Amino acid sequence: MVQVGNIAADQLRSYIERIERLEEEKAGLGADIRDVFAEAKGNGFDNKAMREVLKLRKLEAAERDEREHMLDLYLAALGMIPAEEEAA
Repeated sequence: MVQVGNIAADQLRSYIERIERLEEEKAGLGADIRDVFAEAKGNGFDNKAMREVLKLRKLEAAERDEREHMLDLYLAALGMIPAEEEAA
C-alpha cells in the first residue's frame, strides 16, 4: 500500500471511486423519480400533494397524528378553519 503523508493512497482512491459510483447511481435514481413525477402530473396528479403524502408515509402514526393536531391548532389560531372542524 502506497503511503503519502500518512495517507494510504490505494485505500483513499478506493473510497473516492466508490463514492463517485454511488453519486452516479443517485443521479440516475433522481432522474427516474423526476420521470415518475412527470408521468403522474401528465395523468392529472398534483406533484406537491404527492410529495406531502410521501413525507407523511415516512412518519410513524403517532408522529403523523401529532403533526396533524399541531397544524389544526395553528390553523384555528389564525382563523383559517371553522370552529366545528377545530373541535373534531
